[in-house]
Amino acid sequence: MTGYGKRVWVFPDAELPPQGVNLIPGHESIIVTNTGDEDAHIKITLFYTDREPDKDIQVTVQARRVRCLRTNEEKDFGAFIPEIGEQYAIMLESDVPVVAQYGRAEPRAVAFYTTPGYSE
Repeated sequence: MTGYGKRVWVFPDAELPPQGVNLIPGHESIIVTNTGDEDAHIKITLFYTDREPDKDIQVTVQARRVRCLRTNEEKDFGAFIPEIGEQYAIMLESDVPVVAQYGRAEPRAVAFYTTPGYSE
C-alpha cells in the first residue's frame, strides 16, 4: 500500500492563541496521518506577515502512524515556536503521501476547531 493523502499541505490561518478564561491554555497543532508503509519525512516552513519564513523544520511520522505536532512544543517545532497572537501560515512538504489537519484550542471563545488544509 502506498498510502493515502498528498505530499504538500498548506494551512494559511495559523495563530498561537493566548491563555483564556479560567486559565484555560490555548494551543494549536498539525495532525499528520501516515497510512503508508514508509516513514514520512516532512519539511515544515512557517510564513509570516512581516518577516522572512522559518524553513527546514524537519519531522518524521512513522509508517502507519499518526503524529500531533504542537506548534508551541520545542520537541515538534524546535526553536521555531511562533509568538502568541502572531499571524502566520504553515506548509508541510512530505516525501510520501500523508493526510494533514490543523486544530486550534481557542480559549478566548472556549472553542476547539479543526480544518483541513490545501493540498497538492
